[in-house]
Amino acid sequence: MITPGFTDPLFLEGAVRILFVFVLVTAALVISVRNLASLLTTYTVQSLLLTLIAGLLYLIEGSPVLLAISVLTLVSKVLLIPFFINRVEAKIKISRDMKFNYLEPTSSLLVSIGLVLLVYVFLSGFVGELALGRLFFFGAVIGLSLTLMGMLVMFSRRKVITKVLGYLTMENGVLLFGIFVTELPFIIEVLIVIDLIIIVLLTTIFAVGMDSTIEEYRQKLQRLHIWPGREYL
Repeated sequence: MITPGFTDPLFLEGAVRILFVFVLVTAALVISVRNLASLLTTYTVQSLLLTLIAGLLYLIEGSPVLLAISVLTLVSKVLLIPFFINRVEAKIKISRDMKFNYLEPTSSLLVSIGLVLLVYVFLSGFVGELALGRLFFFGAVIGLSLTLMGMLVMFSRRKVITKVLGYLTMENGVLLFGIFVTELPFIIEVLIVIDLIIIVLLTTIFAVGMDSTIEEYRQKLQRLHIWPGREYL
């Protein structure tokens, strides 16, 4: 018997599909946005969308692990990690990332569309073997696509802080893929969040290079005798 109202499984599944669209929109913005404050806001919204997706899946399936992941994602990725990165941005006093490697934003968006289509075709061959329903199939496609798009950000952007946000987007994709393909053990998600917090803390410690490209950052480390190579006077 289908429960009427907002707890109707069909209504909840429809809401999850709508959130999938917004997740892809945030991924496109992470690839193309040049303003760092807007980029951080986009990552925060993306993480909030993952929180809502996990919460809706909890209402559909009733799994306490999904509820725990939803709460943990809200605390760590919507509140804690953006707070630390915001502090880094305030310290480096840089507002835009104008430099790109290999791919400009338009080219990156075209590549990302190709990646989504490629992932869809690739996973279509495993739907029978994985016994995925349509909702879970699309969740797996969006999750894997988000992971690849995060990798694309790390590949195409030059500022270190932007690459960090690309890595965090990648992790969001891994989390989303894991939610729909296999039930992530709660302890694994805790370890992932701890790892992310450590990365953000390390970027704060090395904030001397957060306003740099990779090449400029390496030169600063060479001056401190941390990176091997010739010295820069």
